[in-house]
Amino acid sequence: MAFIDEITLHIKAGKGGDGVVRWLHIKTKDHAGPAGGNGGNGGNVYVQAVRDLSILTRYRNAKEFVAESGVSGMKNSMYGRNGKDLVIDLPIGAVVTNLKTKRSINLIEDGEKILILKGGRGGLGNEHFKASTNTTPEQSTKGKDGEEADFHIELELVADGGFIGLPNAGKSSLLNSLTNANAQVGSYAFTTLEPNLGALKGGFILADIPGLIEGASEGKGLGHKFLRHVKRTKRLFHVISLENANIVEIYKTIRGELKQYGQGLDEKPETIILSKTDMTDEKGIAAAEKKLEKYSDDILSVTILDDASVKELHDEIVKRLRK
Repeated sequence: MAFIDEITLHIKAGKGGDGVVRWLHIKTKDHAGPAGGNGGNGGNVYVQAVRDLSILTRYRNAKEFVAESGVSGMKNSMYGRNGKDLVIDLPIGAVVTNLKTKRSINLIEDGEKILILKGGRGGLGNEHFKASTNTTPEQSTKGKDGEEADFHIELELVADGGFIGLPNAGKSSLLNSLTNANAQVGSYAFTTLEPNLGALKGGFILADIPGLIEGASEGKGLGHKFLRHVKRTKRLFHVISLENANIVEIYKTIRGELKQYGQGLDEKPETIILSKTDMTDEKGIAAAEKKLEKYSDDILSVTILDDASVKELHDEIVKRLRK
């Protein structure tokens, strides 16, 4: 099933229960006075942040989400029960926009819970209308409708570091080697069709962003939709495979896309990681580093075929994320 990182949902808060007309019955008097209770309030709707990037996929066929309605009032002046609140789980990093009011909220913290729609108030029973001038009121009111709206939900990953680079640069393999992730890997471009997350020792989160190509900021390739996932990362780790001879051109391509997309992406701290060092020798690695020194003074290298190399890279990444 395809990964979904944006979706539009119709959501409704619960309707208030109706107030009712009832009468107090005692042995000596059948209509001893008004005793109709008020209706319960409709359930509110909340969104809650959870650590589950795939949760939007479960909602792809949902037509609408509706909170429980309040129960109508009852005899003997008893209030109806309030409707249960509806809590909709959304991934951490979700931006939730009410398309009616244009208000947006951001879910940043795990477990964060925010009210988005209020339930309708319950109606009034006839006891509410009792007065000295109206001892036998026949009035009651209906419960109010709850708020409702269409909401656009867009996921923007929240991670400490983000791997960026051309397709097939080795980002997913690196993520798997450095963390407990299980990202799909392959020897062909665009193996990664969705962002993957992994946890480094020390609690830092790394994101493997799907490969960019020239024109990505204009929607080419996998499109600029994935560039937004880089916005909230503290540091970019620009992965360039040493199986490519034109590493400077590759570097410039990705940097150009970040600048073209805007929103400060090209201003984030960046570390270059030369991957697949097993494809060359020490002289080749040194030559590649020299070519890139003009653009960066923070260059690392790694091969996932050497545990010591992976461990060294892990420690260097953690060191930078702690800054």
